[in-house]
Amino acid sequence: MTDGISKATALHELSAVELIAGYKAKTFSPSEALEDVLSHIATWEPQLGALYAFEPEVGRAVAKESTSRWAKGAPVGPLDGVPTTVKENIATKGHPIPLGTAATTLVPYNVDAPPAARLREAGAVIFSKTTMPDYGMLSSGLSSFHTLARNPWDLTQNPGGSSAGAGAAAAAGYGPLHLGTDIGGSVRLPAGWCGLATLKPSLGRVPIDPPFVGRCAGPMTRTVDDTALMMSVLSLPDARDGMSLPPADIAWTKLDGFSPKGLRIGLTLDVDFGLPLDAEVRETVRAAAKAFEAAGATIVEVPWVMNGDHLIGLDAFWRARAWDDISKLPPDAQAKILPFIFDWAKGGSQLSGGDVVRGFNCTMAIRANAAKAFADLDYMLSPVAPIVSYSAELPSPTNDSKRPLEHIGYTVPWNMAENPAASVNAGFSAKGMPIGLQIAGRRFDDHGVLKMAKFFEGIRGPQKPWPVAPK
Repeated sequence: MTDGISKATALHELSAVELIAGYKAKTFSPSEALEDVLSHIATWEPQLGALYAFEPEVGRAVAKESTSRWAKGAPVGPLDGVPTTVKENIATKGHPIPLGTAATTLVPYNVDAPPAARLREAGAVIFSKTTMPDYGMLSSGLSSFHTLARNPWDLTQNPGGSSAGAGAAAAAGYGPLHLGTDIGGSVRLPAGWCGLATLKPSLGRVPIDPPFVGRCAGPMTRTVDDTALMMSVLSLPDARDGMSLPPADIAWTKLDGFSPKGLRIGLTLDVDFGLPLDAEVRETVRAAAKAFEAAGATIVEVPWVMNGDHLIGLDAFWRARAWDDISKLPPDAQAKILPFIFDWAKGGSQLSGGDVVRGFNCTMAIRANAAKAFADLDYMLSPVAPIVSYSAELPSPTNDSKRPLEHIGYTVPWNMAENPAASVNAGFSAKGMPIGLQIAGRRFDDHGVLKMAKFFEGIRGPQKPWPVAPK
């Protein structure tokens, strides 16, 4: 028995922090942990559809090496032996990147992208990749290449996206560590809808390849401590990302002892664009704000940092960017793309250069608004998404390619402004679906955002039970 962990505990339920403690105490081994995870996956995966490039034998070989190192008391890094998945659009050596679409020519990559490389160097047991929708441009588990990913809390519901498989896998207990990407909410939306903890870091905090405006890689886990542990590895430098931040000495895993007393925290609930806010989401997030207030913070209701015109502008820019890629494909490849995405992107062909530039410039307007807001605030609270959940079969909550982004108004501004933003589960709907709280901070205050999330997690208490695998 070590720190309340015994062999009687289902190993797939343990956090990475708990697994490492068990390995150190020789209570169980990485090989035993992986076998329990694989057994659990065998029960879940036929209905969940979370995995791509699933390689249990590769995982077993890596776990065996880790078991040998732990037997000698010589782990190679802070994640040695921990079962881990990587989103399919993050390059891993030997695997193609379909980008979620049947239109992609499948060519294996020769090297790991920076986030995957850091995980592997730290000893993580990468045994699978996870699914995503076409080109990552849906907050959905729907894809023309992968099987439909579902939400383990309710298999009729969507896990969100575009880190759809990662969200589903994390909530279902496919090991504790999952890596996603986020350019408009793609780790936070599935985290919110699947009851997870995650961090969309400040732009450049986690080196990524290829880099792009607003594009980040981030952890998707069941606990804030595991998110912090992953960040301690993912934030290490890599020269391939020309947009990465200088290395910083951040004590990622030191989150305890934090108090919000004396902080000035903004709260935004309803906004004047996009989908209307569900009453259950509003009350859950308001209750979270009251918890911070009870702990000594000053809560100030503030206007949001973007508006409906900004969302329309970003939509125009992304359509044009997507159509530039898709228009270069031969007709037979274009015909394989998910029709919703093809129709959405083709709208970019009708835009003028001025339309596209004005759309991109909304990024700078959002950034200016965010900087102004944080001149007077320490942190900001909001919902992660305006709705509790939506059907698994839909590409977006609106199911309308002319209005596909109506649900990302709370998440996308922090990508454009480059601020860190965490999602942490704040409660459940009457039907038992998770509701996410978003905590955003000033640029580069990633550690502070995690401290806020950890503090709230402590107030909320342990999130159990997790979804039960189908019979």
